[in-house]
Amino acid sequence: MVRYGMVIDLNRCIGCRSCAVICKMVNSVPPGTWWQRVETVGSKEHMVPVGEYPNLSEVFLPVPCMHCENAPCVKVCPVGATWKREDGLVLVDFERCIGCRYCITACPYGVRQFNWQDADENFKQAFERAGFEENWYAVKDYKHGYPFDHRTKDGRLVYTKTRPRGVVEKCTFCVQFVDKGIAPACVRGCPGNARVFGDLDDPNSEISKILRDRSVFRLLEELGTEPKVFYIPPARKTKRGEVDYKEEVKG
Repeated sequence: MVRYGMVIDLNRCIGCRSCAVICKMVNSVPPGTWWQRVETVGSKEHMVPVGEYPNLSEVFLPVPCMHCENAPCVKVCPVGATWKREDGLVLVDFERCIGCRYCITACPYGVRQFNWQDADENFKQAFERAGFEENWYAVKDYKHGYPFDHRTKDGRLVYTKTRPRGVVEKCTFCVQFVDKGIAPACVRGCPGNARVFGDLDDPNSEISKILRDRSVFRLLEELGTEPKVFYIPPARKTKRGEVDYKEEVKG
């Protein structure tokens, strides 16, 4: 059985946030909502190094949903709207979610978002805030995102372009693409090729080889959530031509 996971090489992440943007585009993520975030570790502002010259550090940390093996969001959902599929993807059934937000509280990674507003009204206000002319939204009838609803084999709605008001949403590893054998958009759109997606249970997959051969860590491992997103720690050059593989980021 396939069990999907992701490796993110922090040596290759340049902090450009292309992953967040392409995720937002293809998943029709509403204004003000992000399924992916990229942080500058230790800094209050993105792309601002920490430390004092010349001892500066600038490490970028992408944070998607961890699709935990032992997912706390699944345990607290009172209606079974959030569940873990056989292939390891943790998904939300938009037709079953009642918007209680227990899952948001339970998630230690802060990756879940709540739709407070009707999708059409949300987009309209976003265009207005961006300075577009009045009624531009109505005239153009523009919406971004993968155009078709996507359901799992048992009929559960896990992607729809116009998200209902009052439901929780999050990264799905682009389930609408994965079910067609295509990697998530953040993997394909990363200009640094920092992400590898694949089958954790296939010993010959690229991701399995990386996990076997490289030092990796996971965020907040001590909580026992068993995330399926792994990070290759950044290497630090101590002197010209020398590399110390001391971890700069710890879960």
